[in-house]
Amino acid sequence: MPELSGRTQTFTDSVIRRMTRVSLQYGAVNLSQGFPDFEPPKELLTRLAEVSGEDFHQYSITWGAQNFREALAEKQSRLMGREIDPNSEIVVTCGSTEAMMAAMMTVANPGDKVIVFSPFYENYGADTILSGAVPIYVPLYPPEFNFHPDELEAAFRQRPKALILCNPSNPCGKVFTRDELLVIADMARRYDTFVITDEVYEHIVYEPNRHVYFASLPGMWERTISCSSLSKTYSITGWRLGYIIAPAPIVEVAKKVHDFLTVGAAAPLQEAAVTGLKFGDEYYRELQEKYTGKRNLFLKGLDDIGIVHTVPQGAYYVLLDISEFGFESDLEFCHVLARDVGVGAVPGSSFFRENVNHLIRLHFAKKDETLYEALNRLEGIRRKIPAR
Repeated sequence: MPELSGRTQTFTDSVIRRMTRVSLQYGAVNLSQGFPDFEPPKELLTRLAEVSGEDFHQYSITWGAQNFREALAEKQSRLMGREIDPNSEIVVTCGSTEAMMAAMMTVANPGDKVIVFSPFYENYGADTILSGAVPIYVPLYPPEFNFHPDELEAAFRQRPKALILCNPSNPCGKVFTRDELLVIADMARRYDTFVITDEVYEHIVYEPNRHVYFASLPGMWERTISCSSLSKTYSITGWRLGYIIAPAPIVEVAKKVHDFLTVGAAAPLQEAAVTGLKFGDEYYRELQEKYTGKRNLFLKGLDDIGIVHTVPQGAYYVLLDISEFGFESDLEFCHVLARDVGVGAVPGSSFFRENVNHLIRLHFAKKDETLYEALNRLEGIRRKIPAR
């Protein structure tokens, strides 16, 4: 038989999704894959039930139903500080995962270089490779996960086609300051580089941090491909509704890529989700308050146990330092943690280009009772996992 494609030889299956399967295997509290165990807003569920009896069961317009794009454009125009055209500047995708892949294939030719900050969401490296591009990794330094401008400029000197910016960041919870974003913007302009943003946690930001849309910075609209989704904002990760917002010439190409990747996002779910897109500002304030409470609950529990951890500025992830346990492999530690302690986590090495094996990622997008159960189990971590 002929050989299979060599594209995928340098990466594995998703470690995040794998750890969900491990959690299920051992009956662990799954704090690995970042989805909530509480329901979406009642208004979305009510509309979804109505839609099931209406005529939304065939293809919608390939790049998104008209009313969905109009509602999205109205919401994001208000937030991004510019009037977004729902017909020429939006593509609705099957989640932000497809949005990022479509954006990458829209701007990058095989052999082009793309800057990726490390740590990074695991899909980014795979996206560059699948599109034929070559990643250039620039480290973010804990505890604040800041970048060194000279290291970033050294990457820009390699004349990359694009930079990927996850803000707020998964897995480290960093929220880039306006000053940091202006540094990136200046280099993107000087080296004529696109910026592809992943802003799925745009509404989950903790005081006093503020989320700044990269496309809203002076001169950056023209070179920014903004990717996001409804998954985290409305607790509907399984609906797979994402989008690209960008200038019309970029969106025109992205529409073609999207069309042949997936044809279109689910029509009934788009119709139901319009309800959420029309929520007022109060919904987003309450969302921020909800996640602030969950962050405080979970971090206090970790402090009481005495586990060293990061303090996220945004998103809903926390990195735990497992150095004290003496494991050479963080993947092995996560298997033991799920099996013996009953808590599912993701090995930090799946997010870092550098040789990092002392961090694991947990998330707190769960009901309070789920978080208390996880913390109760973690109280016995040192007894059940002796240091090596």
